[in-house]
Amino acid sequence: MKRLILATVSLAAIATPALAQDDEVVIQAQRENASAVTGEGDLGALGTKKAEDVPFTVRSYNEALILNQQPLTLGALLENDPTIRTTYGFGNASEQFVIRGFQLFGDDVGLNGLYGIAPRQLVAPELFESVQVLNGASAFLNGAAPGGSGIGGSVNLQLKRAGRDLNRATASYIGDQHFGGSFDVARRFGDGSFGVRVNGAFRSGDVAVEGEFRRTAVLGAAFDWRGERVRASLDLGYQRVEVDGLRPKVTVGTAVVPRVPEADANYAQPWTYTDMRDVFGVARIEYDVADNAMVYASAGARDGMEEGIYGGLTILNATTGAANGNALYVPRTDNNEAIEAGLRVKLGQAVTHEFNLGGNIAWQVNRNAFDFLYGPGFAGFATNLYSPTLAAIPASAFVGGDLNDPFPISRTRLWSVYASDTAGLFDNRLLVTGGLRLQSIRVKAYNAYNGGLLDSTYDESAVTPVVGVVVKPVAGVSLFANRIEGLQQGPTAPIDPLLVNSGEVLAPTKSVQYEVGGKVRIGGIDASLALFQIDLPSAYAVPTGTGTSQVYGLFGKQRNRGIELSFAGEVASGLRLIGGGTVVDAKLRETLGGANEGNRAQGVPEYTANLNAEWDMGFVPGLTLTGRVVHTGPQAVNIANTLELDDWTRFDVGARYVFAAGDKPLTLRFGVDNVANARYWASAYDAFSQALLQGAPRTVRASLSVDF
Repeated sequence: MKRLILATVSLAAIATPALAQDDEVVIQAQRENASAVTGEGDLGALGTKKAEDVPFTVRSYNEALILNQQPLTLGALLENDPTIRTTYGFGNASEQFVIRGFQLFGDDVGLNGLYGIAPRQLVAPELFESVQVLNGASAFLNGAAPGGSGIGGSVNLQLKRAGRDLNRATASYIGDQHFGGSFDVARRFGDGSFGVRVNGAFRSGDVAVEGEFRRTAVLGAAFDWRGERVRASLDLGYQRVEVDGLRPKVTVGTAVVPRVPEADANYAQPWTYTDMRDVFGVARIEYDVADNAMVYASAGARDGMEEGIYGGLTILNATTGAANGNALYVPRTDNNEAIEAGLRVKLGQAVTHEFNLGGNIAWQVNRNAFDFLYGPGFAGFATNLYSPTLAAIPASAFVGGDLNDPFPISRTRLWSVYASDTAGLFDNRLLVTGGLRLQSIRVKAYNAYNGGLLDSTYDESAVTPVVGVVVKPVAGVSLFANRIEGLQQGPTAPIDPLLVNSGEVLAPTKSVQYEVGGKVRIGGIDASLALFQIDLPSAYAVPTGTGTSQVYGLFGKQRNRGIELSFAGEVASGLRLIGGGTVVDAKLRETLGGANEGNRAQGVPEYTANLNAEWDMGFVPGLTLTGRVVHTGPQAVNIANTLELDDWTRFDVGARYVFAAGDKPLTLRFGVDNVANARYWASAYDAFSQALLQGAPRTVRASLSVDF
């Protein structure tokens, strides 16, 4: 770290004369490097809208923030959001996001407005121009998420597009020994109507967690054409991610929560790994049939492959750290397609109307198999949380599917049609939105134990309405309210030998959200405040009463009530803030036999808060100081609420420096995440077990970008 700091000081000293020669280059580059959150986003059926014009909470994180912070994954990027916390899925490396107390699977992250096309499990952020967050249910706006999540909010990724000519190369370092580089080239041709942007990145090496190795390669290409009435685009992407020695979640099998290991400790076995490859693309065309009417269509596809041996750890003695280890081998492929089309018409003068009509359809085929490597009698192997034991890979104990050539386990088809009208009155100071979406979900599940014969089918339909109101009493103030529903494919029972219905797909469920709030612009700051309530049937495992076996099902409902505050913008010249917080009261209601009635939902923090700051130091041209604090409140570890995680706080600091080489800007970035090297359990959210995810250790980041 000392060598990097010295290098920063040396480069700054060398570059000082150049700044005097070309201050304009430095100032312009410093402005373009500003991390920002804008109040707008793609709202599906309603199109791209400004936050002040819709009865929902939406915001977008820009590509400068991604470049500045060098997040390894989408989850690391979303650490900037005060309303989101990240965890992993059950028995794999899949990032999941907790929004308003409900999970959003990585599988259900949108790409250019389409579900099922983005890479699953782990997403590298380098290919994206913006990351858009919508808080709250969105079944009308986007349709049901294929993976059955997204009740508390959704995330949409927008691939990079050629906005201006660009030549950029970046070299990066992330502690411990993770090095990489990226390039980004964009051109607009002729009169600017045709654009091409090609960008890619490669990173490889050990990260700050001891013995955890990551390798990532991404490549993207975007082509777009802007005619007088026609706009067309084609986006293509490739991602490959490898993780060796992934630090696993820790299952608590004791009556107390174990103390947190050293911040950089790794209790994974060295033979654990995951290897994932995705090829994906989206094509879109828009045609203005009249000055006030547009038709559009999008189509996307993804071919995905992954395999891995994932480690598991169950604590047997919280004091000594004695634990039982096991492993799970999973090969999997995915083939997904999605199509969306619609018509948008604007009518009226004194009273305006914006009509939206359209529909979408998505197909998904999941081929996978699994092998529980638990050894004879499901005994696993002895290890220790604080002093791991190197063990051989346990013998196979329970196999499902064809490990060499996985056959389909599920085939999903979702289609929907929708219609909405947004009426504007009093010069659009009152906007009223009403809409309906008819959604159909068909899932075919195949048996993993008899060669893949059809096991069950359900084909269900539901109508999900939306009603929303926006009132703008004065300039810069927007008040809103909505009632919107969520619809999800029924949850799937996790693959686990303790479950008597392992792999069963449950019936679809609906949720209802009520929300009121307001948005205000004060000076250069945009702020939003919202109060919400969401009710959702809750799924979890309960004992069957026979031995240690359990059954996974819908038992009662989870009711989440909360308040959210978010803000972003420039509070003074050169001083920018991104922050906010949320308080969530997540309670279990109408539970089976009254057990755990009124208890807090597992893994939902009672409160969260973030504050990011960037300060362009005017008296040192080109220098920007950065800092971030992330705070998360207590979490229930189990639904009985007998175990709880303490609250935790993490501090990040950094700086970047822009200097000129001739008439070209160079940007040097340096930062330290978790500067105090705090050790903490970051999340207790898990769909099946009492599992904890440890927070990342102190991590040094440095990069040098050259625009030429």
